[in-house]
Amino acid sequence: MTNQATRTGPVGVGVIGAGVISTQYLENLVQFADVKVLFIADIDLERASAQAKAFGVPESGTVDELLAKPEIEIVINLTIPAAHVAVALQALAAGKNVWNEKPFALDRASGRQLLDAARAAGLRVATAPDTILGPGLQAGRRLIENGAIGVPKTAITQFLAPGPESWHPSPEFLFDIGGGPLFDIGPYYVTTLVQIFGTVSRVSALASKSRETRTIGSGPRAGTDFAVNVPTHVSALIEFASGASAQSTFSFDSGITRVGIVEFTGTEGTIIFPDPNQFVGELSVYHPNVEPEIVSAAGSSYSRGTGVVELARAIRAGRPERASGEQAYHVTDVLIAIAEAAEYGHPIDVASTVTIGDALPEDWDPSASTL
Repeated sequence: MTNQATRTGPVGVGVIGAGVISTQYLENLVQFADVKVLFIADIDLERASAQAKAFGVPESGTVDELLAKPEIEIVINLTIPAAHVAVALQALAAGKNVWNEKPFALDRASGRQLLDAARAAGLRVATAPDTILGPGLQAGRRLIENGAIGVPKTAITQFLAPGPESWHPSPEFLFDIGGGPLFDIGPYYVTTLVQIFGTVSRVSALASKSRETRTIGSGPRAGTDFAVNVPTHVSALIEFASGASAQSTFSFDSGITRVGIVEFTGTEGTIIFPDPNQFVGELSVYHPNVEPEIVSAAGSSYSRGTGVVELARAIRAGRPERASGEQAYHVTDVLIAIAEAAEYGHPIDVASTVTIGDALPEDWDPSASTL
């Protein structure tokens, strides 16, 4: 196999899945000098063609046509959660690295299969959320590592909202296996916790479902009812190997929207992070009897797709990527353990572990030409 680190120049990428989220990716990817979007594939060929034309991508078509392109080194897998592993395995078999949307997988066995396949092929399988690479969360991480709150001990995270069926034109997959607030929203928050505290060792949880059906609120199918097949409110207690702990709530049942709440408390103070589903935002640092310090995160304001650039640069440099498959597998393991703890009514040990890479430099810029 060709040593990927010996190639030079921008990294060719292809996108599989031309749905809603592809627009957010493409808006950024076409501006990044270190990657070149060459192909968009989708089972709906007209949708793929429309996205290619909208963003100046030279080709569109089927998945097989994309995978046959030797100049494509990274496949960006934006399919629905249930298809993530199958599509990623197909890409790996074709000799492509993979950037997966979250969740990494829906079960441990397929997640492990994906990691093993990538390792055997000498390829990468990195995974969203790349919000952890944004200046907001990276600034928070640097503050904590520099002792802003002493030794971090506890955290609180909350995502409470009415649910995405009010605005998403095809929300059924968000209420099916692999969805719900735990698997749709949980990766942003749990990945942030893991970035600060490291490996999760055990979880406890409770879960519930407020309604058996919901109604699409926008788009051409507005007014259509659909089944809810997963819990829509999950509360978890997360224990870390370091001795730290976190309380997390993920809900599509709340009539009041309270999202983006991430607070870390240490031996000397508390820090409030920006929304982990966003890339930018202010941070607040609190110490007893002192006015809070507001910190504006400096750095790139680009959003989804920045992780693809970090992966591309890691491939060229022959170093590990920061939004790694190993980290994504651990987060998936944690999310599955939370679901199991809620279902079985007792704590669940988490067997996997993770090693967290270095924080990004403050001046890291995904739009810079470095390759």
